[in-house]
Amino acid sequence: MNVKAKLLLSALGVCALPLAQAQAGDFEDFGQVVRVQPRIEQIRTPRRECRTDYVQAQVQPQRGQGGSVVGGIAGALLGSQVGGGNGKVAAAAAGAIAGAMVGDRVENDGRNYAPSTQEQAVQRCRTVESVEQRTNGYDVTYDYRGHTYTTVMNRDPGNRIRVRVSVEPEQY
Repeated sequence: MNVKAKLLLSALGVCALPLAQAQAGDFEDFGQVVRVQPRIEQIRTPRRECRTDYVQAQVQPQRGQGGSVVGGIAGALLGSQVGGGNGKVAAAAAGAIAGAMVGDRVENDGRNYAPSTQEQAVQRCRTVESVEQRTNGYDVTYDYRGHTYTTVMNRDPGNRIRVRVSVEPEQY
């Protein structure tokens, strides 16, 4: 088969396609919209909600440590000046202990160590759900030639709806 014949058959096939569809009996028409009902979807999203409350709390005051350290060093230095040999080491140890006790008493003497009340911030959180409503399509009821039909559409079609009508002969 030559090229011209192939080209001619291809052109005839493309031109005959609309005729084949027309013979199938498909056409478009319009129906009257009776009712449109949006499909509402509720979306629940959890989120954290926090607030700060102030409460009264008892606080135990801390004793100072600096006096004990300084007193222990000073006592060790003074104790090492007394005695000789192994006695010098024992005197330094005794001086360190005595110095630490004296330093602690000097720094912390006369302070009130009873628990005191202090205001403290406490964060309290809870999870709450926020609800958002979205339109998830439309239930459309329409009338076409005396019959009522319902379909779901992505958008509101307005007062009329385009319908595709297909007519086929009944098989015997």
